[in-house]
Amino acid sequence: MKRTSLASAAVAFAVLALTGCARTDVPPVIEFAAAPAASPSADTPPEAGDGPATQELTAEEPDPPATPIPEPTVAKKQKWVKIYSGQSRKDVTPPRSIRTGSKTVELNATENAEIGTYVTDGAGRTLYRFDKDSNKPPKATCNGDCAKAWPPLLIKSPGKIFPKGLNPKILGYVERADGTCQVTINGQPVYYFARDQKPGDILGQGVNGTWFAVSPAGGKTKPLADGIQPAPPEPGGTGGDGGGGDAPVNPGY
Repeated sequence: MKRTSLASAAVAFAVLALTGCARTDVPPVIEFAAAPAASPSADTPPEAGDGPATQELTAEEPDPPATPIPEPTVAKKQKWVKIYSGQSRKDVTPPRSIRTGSKTVELNATENAEIGTYVTDGAGRTLYRFDKDSNKPPKATCNGDCAKAWPPLLIKSPGKIFPKGLNPKILGYVERADGTCQVTINGQPVYYFARDQKPGDILGQGVNGTWFAVSPAGGKTKPLADGIQPAPPEPGGTGGDGGGGDAPVNPGY
């Protein structure tokens, strides 16, 4: 067969192939394959989308910078004492002794399964209130030997109080009979118990029916359930400050 005849046969076959899958009412269109494109030269840049993904597309996005926690602001002032809106962002070292007082006081709301939420100092030591005191007006009545068993939480000038979980507006201090200043919660003077041994101890809970761990609102926490008694202090205990041994035998008052 001649070359021209072969070409004609190929065209006729292409027409038949197109009419086989096209609509019957539309005349077939014959398309000729374009010549293959020339391969790009070495100095021709590749088009977008060619080649492996770039590092910018595969790299993980960096985490956004953390928002810095603002310093607490002064929520209240009582003469030379500043009460802040929250806990200090700097480490505060509480005094080792519960009898000396400090210029900086931390108060924390702490949970307890038996008595509920109560207040501790920056070292986790339990703070108590005395039913014979008053909060309107604030007045501390535990003095002398009573204050040896129940040392008041003292604040010195110029003082700062940093609360966590307490309303700063209800915090302050009251002047005691000896001229020292005792921290108050909602006007209620607060104390330690000299026989508490370590953070979390509540050995003073319910003593004489008048001493209770103080709540964040200045009220009394729940009495211990019947049959639940705090563990007695170990012999020679320090009360957490090296001076618990001078607490009177009867801590009730």
